[in-house]
Amino acid sequence: MTASGHETVTAKDWDDRVARLTEKLPTRLGEALDWLREPSRRIVRIIAALLFILGGVFSILPVLGLWMLPVGLALLSEDIPGLKVPLERSARWIVATWARVRASFRR
Repeated sequence: MTASGHETVTAKDWDDRVARLTEKLPTRLGEALDWLREPSRRIVRIIAALLFILGGVFSILPVLGLWMLPVGLALLSEDIPGLKVPLERSARWIVATWARVRASFRR
């Protein structure tokens, strides 16, 4: 924690989160994600990220959904490291908010 009471967030924190999530995926999906994350797959990864983001924007259509937007941003963060810290902060906020919501329903 810093003096202001906020926890320091780094790009490595995001990379660690993605690695933990990848381990929880079914084997084939995890392998596909690992394949996409390899540095030599940059062009394929950027195209896939942009398609996911576009799919998230058109979430009103069947099959497409808002879930596609964070997936696209996560893929894009491999090539735009400046996205990693904001994505990690967002993920932490979502986890904390979800915990508060669940706790309020348990009362």
